[in-house]
Amino acid sequence: MAISIALIIVLGLCADYLFRRMKLPGLVGMLFVGILCGPYVLNLMSPDMMKVSGDFRKIALIVILLRAGFELRRDTLNRIGRAAITMSCIPALFEIVGIVLVAPGLLHISILEAAILGAILSAVSPAVVVPLMIDFMDRGRGARKGIPTLILAASSVDDVFVIVLFTIFMGMYGGGAVNLWAKLGEIPVSIGLGILMGFIPGYFLSWLFTRYDWRPPRRTLVVLGTAIILTWLEKVLEPWVPVASLLGVMAIGFIILEKSEPIAHLISQKLKKLWVFAELLLFVLVAAQVNIHVVWKAGLAGTIVIVVGLIFRSVGTYISLFGAGLDWKEKLFCVVAYIPKATVQAAIGAVPLAAGVASGDVILAVAVLSILLTAPLGAIGIMLFGERILDHGERSAYRFKELRDRLDLPHVGERVRSKDFGTIWKIIEEKEVWIESGHDAGSLGQDRELRPAIHLRYWKEDPGAGPGKGKTFVYRYSQQDPSFHNHWEVLYDW
Repeated sequence: MAISIALIIVLGLCADYLFRRMKLPGLVGMLFVGILCGPYVLNLMSPDMMKVSGDFRKIALIVILLRAGFELRRDTLNRIGRAAITMSCIPALFEIVGIVLVAPGLLHISILEAAILGAILSAVSPAVVVPLMIDFMDRGRGARKGIPTLILAASSVDDVFVIVLFTIFMGMYGGGAVNLWAKLGEIPVSIGLGILMGFIPGYFLSWLFTRYDWRPPRRTLVVLGTAIILTWLEKVLEPWVPVASLLGVMAIGFIILEKSEPIAHLISQKLKKLWVFAELLLFVLVAAQVNIHVVWKAGLAGTIVIVVGLIFRSVGTYISLFGAGLDWKEKLFCVVAYIPKATVQAAIGAVPLAAGVASGDVILAVAVLSILLTAPLGAIGIMLFGERILDHGERSAYRFKELRDRLDLPHVGERVRSKDFGTIWKIIEEKEVWIESGHDAGSLGQDRELRPAIHLRYWKEDPGAGPGKGKTFVYRYSQQDPSFHNHWEVLYDW
């Protein structure tokens, strides 16, 4: 299994680099690496790796959903609340209707089997959509109207809604008694319990982190471990009550951000570094599940069914955004962002075949084909349309995030060592300011352009001095100021 992980890292990073050089999303290259290295093409992955693939993919998805939670702000959620609810169900319903209309004639399956296929295909992929939305949020794109947050929140609920519909259709096919209203009632129950189960540990962890001065890596690992336990509880409680644990994972980050923003940013930055490896695992292993030989069974008819479903879905997405305050270009971006399919299709595409559905092989073939077609095309579309359509906002915070990334500055709570004197200091405050570019140069007669800068307050740790006491000083960092790393190094110890 170790050599399989090495292949994922080396080939995945190479593909990411090559595709970025071609101005394409790097994740598309990772998807192709997964298909080629998977058991259905070159078979370079060890059997042991494929056995634990599901667990690795889940952990990677948890990492990105935690990052998503640490980017969710209450004011933004209040603005996009109604649109997020409509986008979580209307597009999926439209896509199922479109597939039910054309699939029986093209694929020679029953109407109920077409509904099962529609439920599988109508789920948007958080594995593809969420990382791209996080990237836009990191860079301040679409911040004024909260568009990335809208898509992120809606796509997470969309999966819950679709999986409940899939369960209903499978129950109807099995001939068993299905209480339709009880099943539909599981949707709000699942969402509510999932969020509640995230709020409780979120409040506890925020209290724990503010009471005890843990080092950043320990905080991050505790949050990650708690989120993994939350997804395990979903499986444990499944026989009795439905729980949308992935929404709970996002809720953990949301609560910590609400209660302690400096700590939340610190944890988010560590998760961002962890995501470099988790991203490789997620996309390569998702694509490795794609059986390229099964795709041929779907053929042209399967492609037409997928395209018709996407057309209906696009109409549903556009309609669900009425009254959301978006112009037609921004609505078009939301339509494109709702195209990618991967995670759910890979997870439940083979369930009908295993359950004895007569056309289970056809359903699996179309599900696999949908991943192959929509994951890379959707990712490319999101990047291209997002860069052209999403606004930067007024004095976007992206300028500060860009500056921080470029200068590689520490965050509040991190400890640093002076290279000149060997003394240990702690960052206890950071402040974003706008300064005049001509001020330092003394160009009084010239126009002064505002540029971002970050003030960091250093505190010299002295256990004997007591809290709130000790020497502090403030230093400013901008693109024109001396580099932080000229005189300091960050301590990543526990």
